[in-house]
Amino acid sequence: MIQQLSGPRLGILLAGAAASALVSQAQIVEQDEGDELRQDTVIVTSRAQELYRVHETSSGKLPTEPLLSTQAITVINSQLIEDQGARDAQDLYRNISGVTVYSYAGVTARGFRQEENFFDGLRGDPYAGFSVPQLFNVERVEFLKGPAGMLYGAGAPGGLFNYITKTPSEDFAANVSAVYGTEGRKGASFEVTGALPVDGTAGRLGVFYEDQNGPRWNTGSETDIYDAGLSFDLGLADLVLQATRYEQKLDGNRLRGVPTDDLGNFIADRRWNHNEPTDFLDLASNVLQAKLYAEPMEGLTLDAGIRYMDGTERQKYHEPRGLFDSNGDGDVDMSIREFRDQKRRNEGVSMGTNAVWSRQFGAIDNRVLLGADWYRNDSYFSGVTIRGKKSVTPGLPSPLSLENPVYGETDPSTYNDLPARVTDSVQTRYGFYALNEATLGPVVAVVGVRHDTFEDEDRVGGDSYEDDATTWRAGLVYRVREDVSLFGQWATSFEPQSISAQTPLAGGPFDPTEGEIVEGGIKTELMNGKVQSSASIYRIVKNNVLQADPRGDLDADGVDDLVAFGEVTSDGFEADVTADITENWVGTVSYAYNDARITKSNGLTSIDANVGDRFPNAPKNTLGFWTRYQVPAWNTAFAFGGDYVDVRVSRSGQKVRPYTVFDASIIYEIEDWKALLRVDNLFDETYASSGFIDRTGHFPGDPRSVFLEVTRKW
Repeated sequence: MIQQLSGPRLGILLAGAAASALVSQAQIVEQDEGDELRQDTVIVTSRAQELYRVHETSSGKLPTEPLLSTQAITVINSQLIEDQGARDAQDLYRNISGVTVYSYAGVTARGFRQEENFFDGLRGDPYAGFSVPQLFNVERVEFLKGPAGMLYGAGAPGGLFNYITKTPSEDFAANVSAVYGTEGRKGASFEVTGALPVDGTAGRLGVFYEDQNGPRWNTGSETDIYDAGLSFDLGLADLVLQATRYEQKLDGNRLRGVPTDDLGNFIADRRWNHNEPTDFLDLASNVLQAKLYAEPMEGLTLDAGIRYMDGTERQKYHEPRGLFDSNGDGDVDMSIREFRDQKRRNEGVSMGTNAVWSRQFGAIDNRVLLGADWYRNDSYFSGVTIRGKKSVTPGLPSPLSLENPVYGETDPSTYNDLPARVTDSVQTRYGFYALNEATLGPVVAVVGVRHDTFEDEDRVGGDSYEDDATTWRAGLVYRVREDVSLFGQWATSFEPQSISAQTPLAGGPFDPTEGEIVEGGIKTELMNGKVQSSASIYRIVKNNVLQADPRGDLDADGVDDLVAFGEVTSDGFEADVTADITENWVGTVSYAYNDARITKSNGLTSIDANVGDRFPNAPKNTLGFWTRYQVPAWNTAFAFGGDYVDVRVSRSGQKVRPYTVFDASIIYEIEDWKALLRVDNLFDETYASSGFIDRTGHFPGDPRSVFLEVTRKW
């Protein structure tokens, strides 16, 4: 099917004609401007809301000003992504209060692990698995805090990421970038968009390539993205077509952590890797998407979308399976390893439609939202697991030293030939929802309801699971004055367990999670918008929460076991401020306090997670800031940021030590040229970005890195 259009051909086939037409458009633009005097570029001295903020968000499915929304939504726009030199989603978490990295693409959001990502409001994550979303073709990132279930269906109650992708524009624009940095980093990208010769049509074409060595021994990464789009003004409606190809090759992966002691101190070099140089994780995904927007009559807007995703991930790597003392001195110094040869394939289709009807009834401004969505995902897994021993054994992976690792002495081609374990499942989700928003003077009231159904089928074992639930949301805004509003919301949540969790190999089946959240806060745009802020307090109670069993794979069947901890309560406070400090100085600060604890035991006394214990990987305090000072006379801006994460505990109860890291950027612009010098982990701090389990260790943060990116724009 779509694999026949893999690689660059996918983008070229859809927009090859567009590219030549856009070049012609560029020539016309240059000719028209030929007689004009070119002036030096001066960095715009915009206010904060012009530089890093947007005035309206789409993740709430009702376009709304922040001050009038009953929800808390953090928006990271293209300017902030650019200034921070962000390449993937993990580069942005410091800008979102209450969000920290958990593992791979997963985060801790308001105390809970969250892994679901949406793209343009639809399911179909091309990075699903062990890769992190890249930002090359992303216009902005919206994080919808709290209960998104009433609008998006099943999901974690802490929040939801919605990646808004770049689309064609009739206004011509193009840019070429090149990057060079430490760890052998090198890359280039190209983007062009503009009107096509046919009236009402526009095209977009983008290509991204970047290659670098990884900070861990034996690691490296190569990322290729091919992105194309066409838009059509059909008169009664606008149609946008998009096609994207993602390729990622990660050498020395899948990465786990670096072992630590119970106090969270690394007992091996932070660059230590349990994998061999020949190990790898390769990802290839294709995405096709169509979105239709219409306004058939005054007061009625419609949108509909369909998204197809097909992704394959291949992994061959050595998993750490247990630490031991090899010389009897009382200190662990070796790791047993397990070779895993795995293939994952996901093919999904997501559809969604929304209708918004706006009408005034006397003094009441009323909006009604009706919508429905449907999602089906076919998931295939094949894996071979070969566990080694404490000593070198023919046909098995050899153990690896923590202090003096020697690579290349074990050869997967000589391992015992074992049969593969195969899973093949189908997951279906669909829901219908309705929401009403009424505004009367300074008061905005919202009430919504959704009914979800899920159906899961195990094609290998023949088992199937089906359930449904109704979720609710209610919200209220009181606008105290033009620049200050109070808001609150209540909602219930419903989240079915994944089909992999239902398998008896993982200890399943398990009942769906159910939860409830109450939140209230304040939003401001003080001093004529110079100071924008939001603050809220919340309580989330979630039942039947699944977490990995700290004992790992109890039955040695190749699948790590899960356990239900019972009830978890998350109480928290969050505050975000963006301000114009002076005309040329902008600052953003995000702070979060969270206390997520297990408040009801499920009776599994053998698990070290008693009533009152902290929830794994949930820090109590986090603080992130970013500030930019621009000097128009020099065409230069200086930016500096920091990220503090409080102490946490890992899944195994080991301490994850607090850390503070700083980053910096220098941005120089003149005429159509821009240079960005970026330094990450400025003071080369050694730290753990998150914890995992004791046999795999904590995930180490990256050491200091530097890169220079030069961009030419038209």
